[in-house]
Amino acid sequence: MIRRIALLGLILGLATASTTLARAGDLKVGDPAPAFSMPGSDGETHALADYKGKSGVVLAWFPKAFTPGCTKECQSFAAGSESLKGLKVAYFTASVDEPDLNKKFAESVDADFPILSDPGKKVAEAYGVVHEGRAVPERWTFYIDKEGIVRGIDKNVNAAKAADDVVAKVKELKLAD
Repeated sequence: MIRRIALLGLILGLATASTTLARAGDLKVGDPAPAFSMPGSDGETHALADYKGKSGVVLAWFPKAFTPGCTKECQSFAAGSESLKGLKVAYFTASVDEPDLNKKFAESVDADFPILSDPGKKVAEAYGVVHEGRAVPERWTFYIDKEGIVRGIDKNVNAAKAADDVVAKVKELKLAD
């Protein structure tokens, strides 16, 4: 009897965990964007709610600070900052690295935009960029309108062209309007 109860508990636990994982990875265009509030490399805390009704938001997740692809991506954003700022949308990169590491990383790539930190992975899980078997986020970019609705998800980010691609996508989605 105890074995059956233990087995039932295990089955229910696994079912709950897999349902939670499935929900996190199921974020799609048209869904409300998960709320976030994360510390930035600029020393400020940035929350999605701060932009509601004011501007669109681009949230570009990257796997790990100081790795080649992530360095290229953030350098692309730094090089394209004039074009990005001209769009009048808030844009951030984000990782699950500690804030101090992201601050050093931001300095190393001359980032004039906030790199957000989510070391507890709660926001990353809500966006579905981390999941079972993956310790670091996927390199995915989310496009959120000023009402907090996901309008685009890029799961095939070209790190070297990230800024150009974001500018084109923001214009295509009319997030700056």
